[in-house]
Amino acid sequence: MPARAESAARGTSRSIKPKFPLTLVIMIQGSSCFESELDFCPECGTVLPLPGIQDKVTCPCCSYSIDVRVFEMRVVHTSVTFNSADSTSLKTEDEGSSVKGPLIDRKCPQCGNEGMAYHTRQMRSADEGQTVFYTCVRCKFQEKEDS
Repeated sequence: MPARAESAARGTSRSIKPKFPLTLVIMIQGSSCFESELDFCPECGTVLPLPGIQDKVTCPCCSYSIDVRVFEMRVVHTSVTFNSADSTSLKTEDEGSSVKGPLIDRKCPQCGNEGMAYHTRQMRSADEGQTVFYTCVRCKFQEKEDS
C-alpha cells in the first residue's frame, strides 16, 4: 500500500511544505488578474492595438474587447525620425583617412608596421563568434579574423 494510502487508512495526515511561497489568484467572473494601463490587455497583459474606426479595441491574443469610448481622452504622440542623406552616403578613401579604434600590437602583413587598429562585428548568427577587422595605422591595409 502506498505511503499516502497507509496514512489515510490510519487517520493521520502530513503536510508538505513547499520550497517557495505559493500565491493563489482567485478569479471572479468578470474580473481580471492584471491591473494595467489602457495600453495593455487586462486579461492577458498583451499590448493592445491603437484604437481605430471600430467600436471596440480587441486584444490580438485573447480576443478581449474594450469599448473604444474608454480611449476618448487619450492622446497618442508619434514621431518619425529620418537619417540625414550625409550619414547614409559612403565615404571615399580620402575621407576618414585617420584609422579609428583601439590599437593593438599586431604586425601588418603588408608593410610590417607593429600596430593595428581593430573593431568587431557580429557578421554570422548570434551563436557563433564575432568577426574582428584589423586596419594598419600606416598603410591602411585591412584583414579580418573570424573568432
